[in-house]
Amino acid sequence: MVKPPVRGRAVAGTVAGFLLRVARESVPRTQASMAEALGVDLATMQGWESGRRPLANVKAGALLNLRRRLGTLGAELGVVGLLDAAMDADQIISAALEPPDDIGLHPLASWVHTRDTAHMLAWALTGAAPPALAGRIPAPRRGPAAAAPLLGAANRTLFFDRLRRTAEVARRPGGGALLHRQALYLVSYDRGPEAAAWTAHALHARRGVLARRGWSEHWAEARSTSTALARLGDPQPLLDFIERSLSGDDTAEAANLNYWAYWLGGVRLPQSDDRFMQDRELTGWDPITLLRGLTYGMHHAPGYVDLYAHTLWALLAAHPWLPQASPRLAHDLTQRTSQLLDEGVASGRARHELGTVHYVLRDRT
Repeated sequence: MVKPPVRGRAVAGTVAGFLLRVARESVPRTQASMAEALGVDLATMQGWESGRRPLANVKAGALLNLRRRLGTLGAELGVVGLLDAAMDADQIISAALEPPDDIGLHPLASWVHTRDTAHMLAWALTGAAPPALAGRIPAPRRGPAAAAPLLGAANRTLFFDRLRRTAEVARRPGGGALLHRQALYLVSYDRGPEAAAWTAHALHARRGVLARRGWSEHWAEARSTSTALARLGDPQPLLDFIERSLSGDDTAEAANLNYWAYWLGGVRLPQSDDRFMQDRELTGWDPITLLRGLTYGMHHAPGYVDLYAHTLWALLAAHPWLPQASPRLAHDLTQRTSQLLDEGVASGRARHELGTVHYVLRDRT
């Protein structure tokens, strides 16, 4: 028998609280010792880590001081730097469990979330640790302790049920394109057979946006839909998207690079809608940061590897000086492209683009 879901404040700060625990244990310090060092009582520290006292509710100045103090005490900065994404994930989870009356106030309707936020959500929904935390989550010293901020089964079920409902409402006229596409993408994290069938049906119902050629106002939705289908094991829509809605269209190529830069954390300011993707000048981000994110985040799954290959090809075409600007990064990318070419997992088109990338890297380093 599934227990009734625990909602509200009990889960409002779970992800950020768990991440705070990881930061504390990276020092390492006990809860009592860390509480003393931070100038708070033990109950406050325990409330933060359990999620009962969400970090997002801490006043902005106090939260800023907390993060700085954690760094001073020796916490891993890579962990501390993920607190914003963790709080974003907590906000999305809370809104999914208890949707606002006005769906326009839903966090998925308010900003374009990033890869870090998506990884934090996956941590809470599937238990899969974010790649950025690989090797950074210490084993519990004694006694039973959670290995991830995983929501209970009842709350996970409720999260996906209500998110599916939100996606359906957002699909209606005036419901919000950003909310719809982001909610539908997150629903693809639910791998139950019935859930997968619902998601695949909902995604395939968007065949109209997938059929459009080049740039259109529905381009971001088509990209999100095709990548979600690839997540569910159907890579063909993503391959078709690359061929039909991306390749050879200057606005679409720029949109893809802009979106990747934002997704990988290269755009500093949060974006409230998809209009930032249309910047043809590619001025809002650092190309080396994007190259690094693509190199070390390479996804080998069918369909995804083709999107990575095309994006790398387009990035080096736009900025051919990149290999000379970062020889070590170019060296690592050369090894990774060689591996992909040897594995034979990419399509013919992607193999050609990877070959071009490989040639540019060898020619300019």
